[in-house]
Amino acid sequence: MTWQTYLKQNEARFLSELFDFIRIPSISALPSHADDVVRSANWVAQRLTTAGVEHAEVLPTGGHPVVYGDWLHAPNMPTVLIYGHFDVQPVDPIELWDSPPFEPRVENGCIYARGASDDKGGMLTPILAVEALLQSEARLPLNVKFIFEGQEEIGSPQLPAFMAANRDRFACDLVVSADGLQWTADEPSLVVGLKGLAALQIDVQTANSDLHSGLHGGAVPNPIHALVRILDSLRSPEGKIMVDGFYDDVVALSEVEREQLTAVPFDETAYKASLGLDDLFGEPGYTTRERNWTRPTLEINGIWGGFQGEGTKTVIPNQAHAKITCRLVANQDPANIIRQISDHVARHTPPGAKVTITPRSGSSTPYLMPTDHPGNVAAAAVLEELYGQAPYVTRLGGSIPVCSLFLKELAAYTVGFGFSIDDENLHAPNEFIRIRNFERGQRGYCMLLKELAETLTQGSH
Repeated sequence: MTWQTYLKQNEARFLSELFDFIRIPSISALPSHADDVVRSANWVAQRLTTAGVEHAEVLPTGGHPVVYGDWLHAPNMPTVLIYGHFDVQPVDPIELWDSPPFEPRVENGCIYARGASDDKGGMLTPILAVEALLQSEARLPLNVKFIFEGQEEIGSPQLPAFMAANRDRFACDLVVSADGLQWTADEPSLVVGLKGLAALQIDVQTANSDLHSGLHGGAVPNPIHALVRILDSLRSPEGKIMVDGFYDDVVALSEVEREQLTAVPFDETAYKASLGLDDLFGEPGYTTRERNWTRPTLEINGIWGGFQGEGTKTVIPNQAHAKITCRLVANQDPANIIRQISDHVARHTPPGAKVTITPRSGSSTPYLMPTDHPGNVAAAAVLEELYGQAPYVTRLGGSIPVCSLFLKELAAYTVGFGFSIDDENLHAPNEFIRIRNFERGQRGYCMLLKELAETLTQGSH
């Protein structure tokens, strides 16, 4: 029996198992569901064992657990680590769901439920693929390890320390992430870059209390005016970031990379219309897609100070505040960016104002993988065969910290090989996954493991 036949004969069973998996409400953000996250971890460990994976176990992290498993019987062959997560987002607002979020509903070839697409449907596909290969061929073409976590939806707070303490266990030549997207339901995508993040808060203080604007107006500094001047100095009117050194470490796009980005479909008129905008804005000299995917940003996320109630209060406030985040690109360092912004703010602080810069949690390192890395070459070949067209080479303006974490701790790049689509209401009511792509993912992983056995032995970066 071939692996293709095995997958076909077991379609109904695999769907039933996915339904059982989804029914566990493993919401990592809610303490009331901590036991459900553990229950989900135990389900995953048992499912790995059923598939023929060895040493499957639930590992403590100090927070929500991690599941490990391996099959290491391919001597002198590379080792691939497959990643995914079994925790899910909260379901609120529950009244917007058309059916109970943890009771899978099938309609028009789709499964509606929380976690169906992100990431239970995604992370189950490589387990099923490994089972199909072991049942049909009694072996895998290379060595495979698994890491599935239960805290991705809350930012994986314990994962960095856990990975640093378990480098040997998870050592590999390449990571493959089952948590990822394709371009559309029928068009493939190969994501090679993700932005990092630097977050900070600016606090400005002047007098030791709020002051009467009649008694003190015209004689004392106003912290909101000071803050506005500081914030305005951070970017030019055209959109260039004016912080000294901010762009120094940015890797310039090659002509080939610009051509790859240009090849990705983008309707700028429709984009503006969908956002209700008459015009777009950003760093001069770059297209909208280049700004969004490949150039760093600096955004004011919030600003507050002084009287906020209805009517008028004739006061000069003594404090003003702003929150800022920067999306970073290779090879920018979040800590260095925060230092540069701090130096800039110090130089542009008006007389009479005292400024404090506080780094905020959530910083992450940007991630960029060479497009011609053997892992990408293998994934691109498989995607082209699966979809009948070559994948678009894309990047994301968002951050997936686990990719840079694996690169740091394991010295291994991560290939995104997930089959979700961004229209599947991820994190929203009525989340769903297309059954055809759940099944396409199973075939894809069988093909990918075979392809990686060839490309990773031919050369590596």
